[in-house]
This record gives sequence, C-alpha cells and structure tokens, in this order.
Amino acid sequence: MNEDKATRYHRLKRRASIASLVWGVGLLGGLLGSGLSLTLRDAAESVASRIGASGAWHPSVTVVFYVVFLSLANEIGGLPLGFYAGFVLERRYGLSNERFGGWLRDQVKAFGIGALLASIGVGLIYAFIRVSPDGWWLAAGGVFALFIVGVTNLAPVVLLPLFYRLKPLDRESLRVRLLSLAERAGARVLGAYEWGLGEKTKKANAALAGLGTTRRILVSDTMLTEYSEEEIEVVLAHELAHHVHGDVWKGIVFEGALVVVGFYLASRALAVLVAPVGLRGAADVAGLPLLLLAAGAVSLGMLPVAHAMSRAHERSADRFALDLTGNPGAFISAMRRLGAQNLAEEHPSKIVQWLFYSHPPIRERIAAAQAFANR
Repeated sequence: MNEDKATRYHRLKRRASIASLVWGVGLLGGLLGSGLSLTLRDAAESVASRIGASGAWHPSVTVVFYVVFLSLANEIGGLPLGFYAGFVLERRYGLSNERFGGWLRDQVKAFGIGALLASIGVGLIYAFIRVSPDGWWLAAGGVFALFIVGVTNLAPVVLLPLFYRLKPLDRESLRVRLLSLAERAGARVLGAYEWGLGEKTKKANAALAGLGTTRRILVSDTMLTEYSEEEIEVVLAHELAHHVHGDVWKGIVFEGALVVVGFYLASRALAVLVAPVGLRGAADVAGLPLLLLAAGAVSLGMLPVAHAMSRAHERSADRFALDLTGNPGAFISAMRRLGAQNLAEEHPSKIVQWLFYSHPPIRERIAAAQAFANR
C-alpha cells in the first residue's frame, strides 16, 4: 500500500481505537454472559463487609469497590493497546518526547482520576435506582449533565495541572495581543498561560479552556517557539469563536441529551434482563456492564452526528477567526505548520471523515481561507 507517513500513522491509530472499543465491549459482554459480573459483585460485597460498611452505607461502598475492580480489569486488559497507541506509535512517528516512565505515571494518574469520578457517578446512579427503580434515568441524566458542566469548568484549574506545567505567559507583547483579541471578540478571560506540552509531545496546540470564572487562554510551548505572533493570534481567534458562538454549551447540551437517552435505554434493558442475567434486582451493581453497554450504544450510534456537528462548528470558527483578524495569510501558514507538525492526514476519505473526524481536513480549511482572501 503506497501511503504517506501521516496516512499510515492515522490508519494505525484508528485501528487501535477500534480494537480498544472491541476490547471494552467484549469485556462488558463477557462479564454479563459468563456470570463473572456476579462474582465481581460478591467480591465487592465481601470487601465492603470487611472494612465495616453496614446498613445504608453497604450498597454504596459495594458499588465503589465494584467500579474499582471493573476499572482495574479494563485498564489491565487494555494496557497493551494503550501502550501501542499512546506510546509506541507516537515515538515511532516522531511525535513524542515522553519517556516510558513519564507515560506510565500519566496512565496511573488518569486511571486514579477516572476511577474516582466513575465511583462517584456510578454511586449516584445506583442511589437513584434504589430510590426510584423505574424513573431513575431522568434524575441521573440531569445530574450527569450538571456533572459535565462541573468537569468542564474545573478541568483547567484542577485536572490539567496534574498532567502539564502551566505558567503565566511571559511574552508581554503576545500576552497583551491575545487579551486584546479576546476583548474584541467579546470573550471574558482570566489570563494567558504557557502550556507545557513540550515535555511530552512535539505537537503544537492552543486552547481557550474552562467556563466563566475559569476561562483562560492556553498556548503550548511548542507553538510559542515555532509560530509568529500573527499565527498564534489567528489560531486563538478560532478558539475564541467556540465560546462566542456558544459551541461549548451546545456540546454540553448535546452530550447531556445523549446521557438522558442512554440512561432511558439502559433502564428499559435492565427491566427486561434482570432475571435472565441473574441479578437480584435493578439496583444490583452486577448489572452495571448492561447499563454501560446500553448507554454506550446510544453515544456510539450518534457519533457521526456529533462529528458532523463539530465539523460545522469548526468551519464557523474558522470564518470567525478570518473576519476578526482579517489575516488569511497568517491563518493559512498556521494551518500548514500545524498540519506538518501534528502529522495531519492530508486526504482522508469521506467515510473516514464521517466516522472519525471532529475537524475538517487541513486542506479544506486552507482552501476556505484562500477563498476568503480572494474575496
């Protein structure tokens, strides 16, 4: 197969992503079909009893240990794929600066954070199920929508610093330029920060992270060293557009709706399959794989729609950036630099875009900027 470097890289990344999905579905389905989910629940109950959990607390503590056991099984089984996609391929294609020890530390931190958030989330779901076995899905969906807002708001303050070095941007001319740009766009920000991507990757990026009182400008050190101030400005103008257009909130509403629909489908599946799966009732945490499969099916089925919506938002943000800066030349040169530095796929097929792409291809974005310049 005559493929360029970027095409091979993305093809292998997609294969690893699909294999990871197959692994996750296979694990959940296997636990349900084999009865091992019941064994996992019994083990969680045993641990909960040993640490002295009793009365009303016992079911909640059991849920926490079940989630931890399930998360460990998923992490250990999926670790080879994660290592291949997140470390081997990145090193092979010259995109990573990270050593294995650093990568492994990040995996441990991500697992700990994920297990903690999952324990809280699943604990709330089963608390709602115990209170209302038939109507839990609506209350749980509403709480999870608020949960998404909370995580989005706290991520730049609490989560991002756990993985990356952040410090105030010390290039005064650029800092003033970006803050002035945000003011012209009508987006309130708390400051501009240097985002230490260079310790882990050779890729470049810029972002406007957070909501409301936590919103801040982030520019990666890998971008600061290679890009002109005009190029950084036009990239940041694109990111500002998402906040000005309300794309972040649109995404949260869309995800919240998917969660509610997924939980509803999960509640129907649970009502039908309690006896066949061998559960004690709807509130039996051994049914969690069934809930995850049903809710995940909704998100997976709607993924092409989510990607199409995202691509539309990205095109609109590009137009906003060109209008705000009036600098298509800087936009085009920035896109070309990003495409080369981040190893963007130049000619993805329509089906690949439909299934995997949340952004339009770089060549399409450059062509739109050239058309803008000609006008």
